[in-house]
Amino acid sequence: MSGFGNPYDPNIKLSSGCGCGRHATQAEHAAAVETDRLASGSEALHARVVESAVMRALFPQDELRRRFLGAVGAGTALSAISTFFPLGLAKEAFAQTGKLEKPSVKVGFIPITCATPIIMSLPMGFYSRQGLNVDVVKTAGWAVIRDKTLNKEYDASHMLSPMPLAITLGVGSNPIPYTVPAIENINGQAITLSVKHKDKRDPKQWKGFKFAVPFDFSMHNYLLRYYLAEHGIDPDKDVQIRSVPPPEMVANLRADNIDGFLAPDPVNQRAVYDGVGFIHTLTKELWEGHPCCVLAASKEFVTTMPNTYRALLKAIVDATAFAAKPENRKQIAEAIAPANFLNQPVTVVEQVLTGNYADGLGNVIKMPNRIDFDPFPWHSFAVWIMTQMKRWGQVKGNVDYAKVAREVFLATDAAKIMKEAGMKTPAATTKKFSVMGKEFDPAKPDAYIASFAIRRT
Repeated sequence: MSGFGNPYDPNIKLSSGCGCGRHATQAEHAAAVETDRLASGSEALHARVVESAVMRALFPQDELRRRFLGAVGAGTALSAISTFFPLGLAKEAFAQTGKLEKPSVKVGFIPITCATPIIMSLPMGFYSRQGLNVDVVKTAGWAVIRDKTLNKEYDASHMLSPMPLAITLGVGSNPIPYTVPAIENINGQAITLSVKHKDKRDPKQWKGFKFAVPFDFSMHNYLLRYYLAEHGIDPDKDVQIRSVPPPEMVANLRADNIDGFLAPDPVNQRAVYDGVGFIHTLTKELWEGHPCCVLAASKEFVTTMPNTYRALLKAIVDATAFAAKPENRKQIAEAIAPANFLNQPVTVVEQVLTGNYADGLGNVIKMPNRIDFDPFPWHSFAVWIMTQMKRWGQVKGNVDYAKVAREVFLATDAAKIMKEAGMKTPAATTKKFSVMGKEFDPAKPDAYIASFAIRRT
């Protein structure tokens, strides 16, 4: 076994630069562990881990272990150690500690680049490295994603960041505790208009327009409403906003059923690619670093299948760390573009992920963080989302913003896994930020809502 060599072999060196003492780096260790797991099975790997740990404890200096093994032989050494240390019980305990309650899981996703970590983890091996057999299921729309997850057809899913909050709060249905273990992407959205509106770049000219957003409980809906209201357009009176599944948005724009949309990518870039739309503005210009989609799971899944949950979260965070590096984006685009995932031309996905793109107005823009990846679920993100739910009348009455944010956005869990992946983690779980130049203080959510002239509350 390459990852955990036979500790009873005197020619094997156990002390080195990784956790098992066999590799120069932790990255080499991780790759070798995967090879071991596939070649020998998890039980054999668990046994070798325990045996290696015991031998390192008994012989901190490798030379002493080698001399001992050379003198008595591997069989005698194993017998001698077993007389005073319960190796069998230790192996069993270790195996039970990390055993996946459900190695085969289903995760639903919508075919958009916001789901990049969830999608890429299958073809690029991030799930298998955690011992998971994951079926990533392309799904038609957000209502279907929600229903299949609530019905436990999916163990976890790609969701819009407001959806787990709405489910937990019981907006429109009975409340069910839901969680956000990780943010899937930040930025990565845009307002796209039909090519016939190239001369209408001022939002004040948009009265009477028909817009599409992916779902009522979406950052897209809230950011579009925010943007319109800041320009004096009442989103409920001066325009029409309807929910349209992302895969159907370009067709609706082409058919002249809508004038534009605030959508996730690659929808915006595909509209440009097909010559039916142009990118009016990226949402990162409204709020730099805003969340969009998340990995979502019921609280029941998180608490009753802790090992499976942790393995899934680790796979997603590791993939997110990989996706956060610009030099990996072209490779990722090739992995997620095929028909069973995004079903888009590679060039469209590349333009989104690399940020080197045509805007439909004759310009080629270079914006490396057009979409970016940071899994940390800030509690202040959740609070902001709930202020918009209340601002537009989706939530009524008093809301304990901080409590709901803590229970749904699992910042502590994400931070632990992020540290393991070598990612930086913040010292706090809340922060102030600005949306279109207006500061948001998560400690004063109701004052923030009251500060807007256009609102439903």
